[in-house]
Amino acid sequence: MLLLLGLCLGLSLCVGSQEEAQSWGHSTEQDGLRVPRQVRLLQRLKTKPLMTEFSVKSTIISRYAFTTVSCRMLNRASEDQDIEFQMQIPAAAFITNFTMLIGDKVYQGEITERAKKSGDRVKEKRNKTTEENGEKGTEIFRASAVIPSKDKAAFFLSYEELLQRRLGKYEHSISVRPQQLSGRLSVDVNILESVGIASLEVLPLHNSRQRGSGRGEDDSGPPPSTVINQNETFANIIFKPSVVQQAKIAQNGVLGDFIIRYDVNREQSIGDIQVLNGYFVHYFAPKDLPPLPKNVVFVLDSSASMVGTKLRQTKDALFTILHDLRPQDHFSIIGFSNRIKVWKDHLISVTPDSIRDGKVYIHHMSPTGGTDINGALQRAIRLLNKYVAHNDIGDRSVSLIIFLTDGKPTVGETHTLKILNNTREAARGQVCIFTIGIGNDVDFRLLEKLSLENCGLTRRVHEEEDAGSQLIGFYDEIRTPLLSDIRIDYPPSSVVQATKTLFPNYFNGSEIIIAGKLVDRKLDHLHVEVTASNSKKFVILKTDVPVGPQKAGKDVTGSPRPEGDGEGDPNHIERLWSYLTTKELLSSWLQSDDEPEKERLRQQAQDLALSYRFLTPFTSMKLRGPVPRKDSLEEAHGMSAAMGPEPVVQSVRGAGTQPGPLLEKPYQPRIKISKTSVDGDPHFVVDFPLSKLTVCFNIDGQPGDILRLVSDHMDSGVTVNGELIGAPAPPNGHKKQRTYFRTITILVNKPERSYLEITPSRVILDGGDRLVLPCNQSVVVGSRGLEVSVSANANVTVTIQGSIAFVILIHLYKKPAAFQRHHLGFYIANSEGLSSNCHGLLGQFLNQDARLTDDPAGPSQSPTHLPLLQAGEGPEAVLKVKGHQVPVVWKQRKIYNGEEQIDCWFARNNAAKLIDGEYKDYLASHPFDTGMTLGRGTSREL
Repeated sequence: MLLLLGLCLGLSLCVGSQEEAQSWGHSTEQDGLRVPRQVRLLQRLKTKPLMTEFSVKSTIISRYAFTTVSCRMLNRASEDQDIEFQMQIPAAAFITNFTMLIGDKVYQGEITERAKKSGDRVKEKRNKTTEENGEKGTEIFRASAVIPSKDKAAFFLSYEELLQRRLGKYEHSISVRPQQLSGRLSVDVNILESVGIASLEVLPLHNSRQRGSGRGEDDSGPPPSTVINQNETFANIIFKPSVVQQAKIAQNGVLGDFIIRYDVNREQSIGDIQVLNGYFVHYFAPKDLPPLPKNVVFVLDSSASMVGTKLRQTKDALFTILHDLRPQDHFSIIGFSNRIKVWKDHLISVTPDSIRDGKVYIHHMSPTGGTDINGALQRAIRLLNKYVAHNDIGDRSVSLIIFLTDGKPTVGETHTLKILNNTREAARGQVCIFTIGIGNDVDFRLLEKLSLENCGLTRRVHEEEDAGSQLIGFYDEIRTPLLSDIRIDYPPSSVVQATKTLFPNYFNGSEIIIAGKLVDRKLDHLHVEVTASNSKKFVILKTDVPVGPQKAGKDVTGSPRPEGDGEGDPNHIERLWSYLTTKELLSSWLQSDDEPEKERLRQQAQDLALSYRFLTPFTSMKLRGPVPRKDSLEEAHGMSAAMGPEPVVQSVRGAGTQPGPLLEKPYQPRIKISKTSVDGDPHFVVDFPLSKLTVCFNIDGQPGDILRLVSDHMDSGVTVNGELIGAPAPPNGHKKQRTYFRTITILVNKPERSYLEITPSRVILDGGDRLVLPCNQSVVVGSRGLEVSVSANANVTVTIQGSIAFVILIHLYKKPAAFQRHHLGFYIANSEGLSSNCHGLLGQFLNQDARLTDDPAGPSQSPTHLPLLQAGEGPEAVLKVKGHQVPVVWKQRKIYNGEEQIDCWFARNNAAKLIDGEYKDYLASHPFDTGMTLGRGTSREL
């Protein structure tokens, strides 16, 4: 079994999925050289693997999220196929587990060491991959494998992340992009916050993470089918759209990001401290404090590459931001290209006049020249240092640089390490640099390190995004500094291995998080001391927080929680501590330029990641196996989110209608297609299995004619009609024109009425709710005894009450000739449920038998025993069927039901003596006409 694991985190090889072969249509011998028909048949029947389930289970405990993604796929093709599972995950998340099931084999992911040499290269690949993905704040995990014909595969991916508070909300985002409509799709999120849930909202689905400032996004409410149950400390959110609802959102299966935003209650000014099995976490987010004055310099790239939309959007955003400055703030503006252009050589206080003058200066900026990043940063830092030194307000204000560029350094100092060193030495930890990189050509690693080394943050704006809204959104996060120089202390005798406790700034709406280990698990109180500066004074907060001995209780959410390396129950706080510590080690490694120090940090980060099974730049994932699949999938891969195989059927009715019982029978992907069919120009074939005879005939209709194929409306309630489309005849042919079926319509009247209209491009199902399914996407839908299964660009299978099945083959041409048309073939796979009164061009023969009364060939009544003849026709005979005596001739005919050719007795002259009545008796007045002048059916209705 070939297995390829790809992580577009730059952690391993990324392997794309193999594109499926194009399906070609029916053609004749006059078309010249072409691929053999049996090969084309295989191409046609090769279908995209069907995703039968896509589910996400997420549990958030005290802001720490455990997420498991389950995906099941089915290879319905007649040959082995490549399949690919891919999932967007938050960039801040760590993958902790991956398991793959192929048939009855289990392949278990294992986190192992990554060779030291690949460390730097991994980071570069990670950034490169993020660029190519084009989704801010996400990475893509990919896994590829080969699945045998008619077999199943399942993928289970787990990851963890600590939710960050921004603009007063925690945001949990789940990518719902299965790439096709799924019979079972669900997102189930549990939130458990012991301090209480203060607010909770579910946003509309977003097709991108780039949401600008986040303003005005909740006006249309949660996505359809979302159900929210909530009490003071617990919330359960379920998103379970039917296939109908999925199709209304996006027929290609890319629904978008399912986003939950919430906040928690806060009572103590010292923050919230939680303890569990010897580990603690401290959440510090004070409120109701006066804002600190800002000293801010806006540094804007005005080089030639910023021409057009980028510069215009950036200017518009800065106009908005300038109006948002407070009277106690001071600011200046620098534009840079190959020259550094400073609006004022000192910081200006915020007044209506200074805001107006600043806007005029920004308006007149024009793009030209290169990019002197080092010079612009040096000038901005000097402006800030000069202002702080002359006004003696360093401990009562915050100095910020908001730096925006779309390129790499091309003028002045261009060496990355020198730019970083120069900036660090000039800022001396007193100036925080917030960077924004625009487009695909920006040196994002440089911007990332500039922010990391200078107490700032960085954001990425991709080429197609609105740079202005991104800039405003970024500014909103840092617009209100409340504290500076924050230090949080715990007694060394009580706490060890705490994460970072020094923070340069605290901005309103954010949160400071510290985690660590307690020396004494039986500790009753923990002394906490917070010191910081605000706009008025030096703040000192001291308190003893009760932390009595606590153990992990029963997980009320029923969600899997990975075990730490401690004893007892799974500990989410221990996982949170290991997550934060690993993140800080990775950040320190990225900032360090000292090789021995970098090696020490790398080893520490690697050891911790291995201990807690985190996939990081210093660890890799290898698949172990295969091992036989156990009875319990939970044993095989340790995830309770896994579910055994079930019927893949979804209600086709809307949420407002109570659906009927789902089909009870197991899903059978392989349906035998009988010879009884009509296909091509159109060529009819009728199989009589009792006498082992096959009869064929042609019907030369007119374009626009609607032919009655199966008429059983009065008994089984099923009617099938086909509409013809015309095309010119091939050169040198004996026909004046060709006709094909372009539309097959099926009316099902029992137990409830449903209408199906099938064309080569789409299936329209109307059973109360109208559902349009594209034929280039594989999907299965069904309810109340009706199942419709679409195999992408190959066929549509309609199953009625489990006893009637039709298969409609889709014939497509890559470059159709003048006499070729995309068309359909109709095959009867199961006719058990049709009555003895069934009629129609095909239906009239389903419960009949036939025999040869005069066979000049002699040896056998079955043409399958005749020798192959070179000519197109062979011996003649007389066929007796339904009381008719029909002259027939033996011939061979090729059809698309999996046989290269069939042998049949051919009835000439449009089957004039074979069928009941005349051609005109089989013409329907409209696609869903159920009337029939022959047989029992006489009614006409819609």
